Amino acid sequence: MTDSPIDCKDFDTEGLVQFAESLGQSAFRGKQIMSWLYKPGIVSFDQMTDLAKSFRELLHKHATISFFSEPIIEQSQDGSIKFGFVLADSNIIESVLIPEEDRLTLCISSQVGCSMGCSFCGTAYLGFTRNLSPSEIVNQVVAVRDYLISNHLIDKVQKSEITNLVFMGMGEPLNNFDNLITAINILTDQKGLDIASRRITVSTCGIVHHMKKLGERTSINLAISLHAVDNQTRNLLMPINKKYPIEVLIEACKNYPMKKRKRIMIEYVMLDGVNDSLEEAHELARLLQAVPCKINLLTYNPTENLPYQGSSREKMIGFQNVLRQKHYSVFIRSSRGSDIAAACGQLAGKLRGGSYARQ
Repeated sequence: MTDSPIDCKDFDTEGLVQFAESLGQSAFRGKQIMSWLYKPGIVSFDQMTDLAKSFRELLHKHATISFFSEPIIEQSQDGSIKFGFVLADSNIIESVLIPEEDRLTLCISSQVGCSMGCSFCGTAYLGFTRNLSPSEIVNQVVAVRDYLISNHLIDKVQKSEITNLVFMGMGEPLNNFDNLITAINILTDQKGLDIASRRITVSTCGIVHHMKKLGERTSINLAISLHAVDNQTRNLLMPINKKYPIEVLIEACKNYPMKKRKRIMIEYVMLDGVNDSLEEAHELARLLQAVPCKINLLTYNPTENLPYQGSSREKMIGFQNVLRQKHYSVFIRSSRGSDIAAACGQLAGKLRGGSYARQ
């Protein structure tokens, strides 16, 4: 036990059981806490009415329940919504809600800033500040869920109408591995936020030493930010390639533990004159021939002070056609939220009018 109160949202069910037992309670009490924590509107132990009053008093003494209040919100012309959350230490993270006809996708962050230094990404230019705790990861989902409820966009009795969750916001998720796993356990727990594993995707730039562990400990979807087909180009775009070159990353993809019918999502941002030639399309097809995958060709989102331009639509279609002729499933993904700097690679803690400020 520590003197400072612990945040119950930093624990999955197993952790809450251990915490309850450290207070001299039964394992069942930890499971009871979990069954309450993620219900809409729960901000106090006093609301957990089936817990004995003496136990609630004990929890008030040793624990707390965190939540994000008053997010800073900006809405795109295309319907996407960017949420800015000011953390307890005044750092800022961002999440993006992307509505589509058949789904409601939330893109969340795993770190404050990012240490990967990808040369085409605005978040990289923030640098790395720190990892997010499990509670800071999960509270992004809770806060957006509560926003949807308070604006009468979903039914309050439902835990979440967010249909898809993607770890594609600020930070490299696999560099925050332990906290990521705890957060995923909470997100998928029926007593937690009860989001199906098949609807959660973790995107990595290729932290190979954690990839296998992710597949062994979860059944979520994996996305790989590849963005080049040769080491020289990828070294310039993504410094992580110097540690884990393309051939090492592709081998890790081949050996990634997952069910037979599942496929890895290969993400490939199209940069004019950098990685978008037909020759590179043929090489990408060769590289991935033993990887069970589908491919997303991403429209580049222009970012202030970065030298890149996106490929033309004509080039993207030509690139796609080469891959389709090789029998790959290939999709061209258009940008969402770019007018409010909410698209991929643009999350950098800024509003259209400048930096964030409390409102």
